[in-house]
Amino acid sequence: MKTKNDSTPRIILGSGSIYRKELLQRLQICFETSNPQIDETPLINESPDQTAARLAEAKARAVARIYPQALIIGSDQVAALGDIRLGKPLNHANAVEQLRQTQGKEVVFYTAVCVLNSFTNKLQIRVIPYHVKFRRLSDQQIENYLLKEQPYQCAGSAKSEGLGIALIERMTGDDPSGLIGLPLITLIDMLTLEGVKII
Repeated sequence: MKTKNDSTPRIILGSGSIYRKELLQRLQICFETSNPQIDETPLINESPDQTAARLAEAKARAVARIYPQALIIGSDQVAALGDIRLGKPLNHANAVEQLRQTQGKEVVFYTAVCVLNSFTNKLQIRVIPYHVKFRRLSDQQIENYLLKEQPYQCAGSAKSEGLGIALIERMTGDDPSGLIGLPLITLIDMLTLEGVKII
């Protein structure tokens, strides 16, 4: 399960997300990407954190079938406004509705990360919650934001690493990179347990 220099395992990021790829690049480790194709429909009576954990594992296992001797990283995020789940809006109208729903309220982003050693079948899964309180916004502010950033592939319609930070009143959590889609502080601990040296 080693790379050509036989010093570190082959690492595969099981995601097609450009945001997760950019995050993992911060660690300056060699990795490849593979986009898993899985059904992401939540199960009946499944909590948001359970959905995120299950899908992160499912993504890792789907990629492991292609790479049987690697460390596979899977991740998934579920945003929840109380009992309401906020997925990717995909278009302008849905994004407007989401931002109207969330203004002045707190949304919890549950980001799960899974590290699967496809050679030993050792599995690590952790779910990192991040709490985001949104500002009260006028319809014109919502329109202005969406026209400038078009965050239609972002759960909750807010891209916190961009102009979306202007929508946010406060954020609380242990791992800010988790809000973007991949909790790096947590992932470093998990990779260390698999013998990957970051620094």
